[in-house]
Amino acid sequence: MDSIDNIRVFIDFGSTFTKAAAFDLDRETLLARVQAPSTVDTDITVGLFDALNMLSQTVPITDTVIRQAVASSSAAGGLKMICIGLVPEYTTEAGRIAALGAGAKVIGAYSYELTGQELSAIEKAGPDIVLLTGGTDGGNKKTICKNAELLSKTGNSVENIIVAGNKSARDEIRGIFSQTHKNVVYTSNVMPEFGRLELDRVNEKIRALFLGRITEAKGIARAKDLIGSVIMPTPSAVLEAAKLIAKGSKGEEGLGELLLVDVGGATTDIYSVAKGAPTKEGAVLTGLPEPYAKRTVEGDLGLFHSLDTLIGIAQSILSGDSMIEMSGIQTFYSIPEGVEQIAYQQTLSQLAVKTAVDRHAGKIELAVTHNGEFWVQKGKDLTQIKTVIGAGGPVVFSANARHVMEGAIFSKNAPNVLKPVSPVFYLDQKYILYAVGLLAQDDPTKALRIAKKYIKRILQ
Repeated sequence: MDSIDNIRVFIDFGSTFTKAAAFDLDRETLLARVQAPSTVDTDITVGLFDALNMLSQTVPITDTVIRQAVASSSAAGGLKMICIGLVPEYTTEAGRIAALGAGAKVIGAYSYELTGQELSAIEKAGPDIVLLTGGTDGGNKKTICKNAELLSKTGNSVENIIVAGNKSARDEIRGIFSQTHKNVVYTSNVMPEFGRLELDRVNEKIRALFLGRITEAKGIARAKDLIGSVIMPTPSAVLEAAKLIAKGSKGEEGLGELLLVDVGGATTDIYSVAKGAPTKEGAVLTGLPEPYAKRTVEGDLGLFHSLDTLIGIAQSILSGDSMIEMSGIQTFYSIPEGVEQIAYQQTLSQLAVKTAVDRHAGKIELAVTHNGEFWVQKGKDLTQIKTVIGAGGPVVFSANARHVMEGAIFSKNAPNVLKPVSPVFYLDQKYILYAVGLLAQDDPTKALRIAKKYIKRILQ
């Protein structure tokens, strides 16, 4: 093997596979990308060693290179969070947006004063973090204080709590938790004023907790003795990549506002990097403002764990000859074999994309009032987005990736769903978006150039 001076290795600890990618930063090329079965349930370093050994067969990696490697992780179920707020459409939703943007999997969202049944459900779920919000600064503090009191009495399954609500309730909440052994972190209000979101500080606290305590609890910290560090959840790394590819970096132009679709076995994740301002003349925005870089997760649209849901969607949408062609879909396997099974996979994958993007995109409706008619938009208008990137096995390994990705396109049959009208499709063929996001923390320009080199356009 030829000597290469500037190699960087990036690792992703997934629930199924531990992936490793090696870049030559001088030539800005991908040297190799490998994956080995994850072993997070036993000793995570076994799967890590397997991946690094596979990588070393084609890349001259040294101990120094390995010690400088950084990683992301979605192992052991990823970063599981529960959000508790005051009003569903406002502080609870603000917390959910913050959690998703930090790379979490939101496994529950609750509003108003918690009931006994809800408290039991939270304890049973055993979240990595509970995000407690509620009330604008100086507003309602009764509910957030009562919910803090209830959380203070929970067992060990609720350990880490981030308080990001009404600052006027801070002292009272601190007193409530002072007699417990829970790890409580305080930060600024996620919605300090009605309709205004402040997500950055909450995201920082979530990431710090992930790095400082949660990776240890999941056994991932064992890898820190071998590599540099685990610096963020995998979805956060992918979001960083999406932001970089859209916005560009010093001396390197980005691709502009974009939509990224990541279809997996357990979830379908959608990322949009766009302002999403109304394009329909006279349209009025309603609801919470959407973040420029937004992520949503659909836990019922995975191609392995959610087949029943997808098959049900297929049966409710398709009809006539299409349904006849899908008559054997109940026997679909997550790893298809044969022409019929491959056709089923393409249909289900496209439906996963369509349904997830439908949920992510903004909606517009005609409102009729005594003052006349006007258009009301909730969420992002994505119609003008020109770049859609596909990722994940069901897309990348599809026999017709373009057909699958067309589920993200605007449909005249649903004109109120503001999806991209005429985008150009790209594919993360090499599975390197997580690595691009990790590299972007140190060298965004090189990360962007590598991304642009390997994110391939899907031709007609």
